[in-house]
Amino acid sequence: QVQLVESGGGLVQTGGSLKLSCVASDRTFTYNLMAWFRQAPGEERDFVAAISWSGTSTLYTESVKGRFTISRDDAKNTVNLQMNSLRPEDTAVYYCAATRGSWDIDDSSYDYWGQGTQVTVSS
Repeated sequence: QVQLVESGGGLVQTGGSLKLSCVASDRTFTYNLMAWFRQAPGEERDFVAAISWSGTSTLYTESVKGRFTISRDDAKNTVNLQMNSLRPEDTAVYYCAATRGSWDIDDSSYDYWGQGTQVTVSS
């Protein structure tokens, strides 16, 4: 069973940057499609970005395109989310997730989850 641990959240001003990281405990991480979701207070958990097991394909929700970049380093069992030009509406708890299934933005399709890391963007 894959265990995921996120880090890198914090408080940043509008226009600032943060880099989130997610470390997986299992070397079979390399066979998983990895994704980031986020959940704002009182809202449902929403898809942010995903990256294929090979790292050659990525998918982003429209609101973060051009600002966020997802990447993976299989040698370190890590997936990263570089977040630039942050906005107050990006404030949420960010979760790392993994699945051996195919591309999906529905969180019910993901088998493994981290505990989440808080990102707060002040205006």
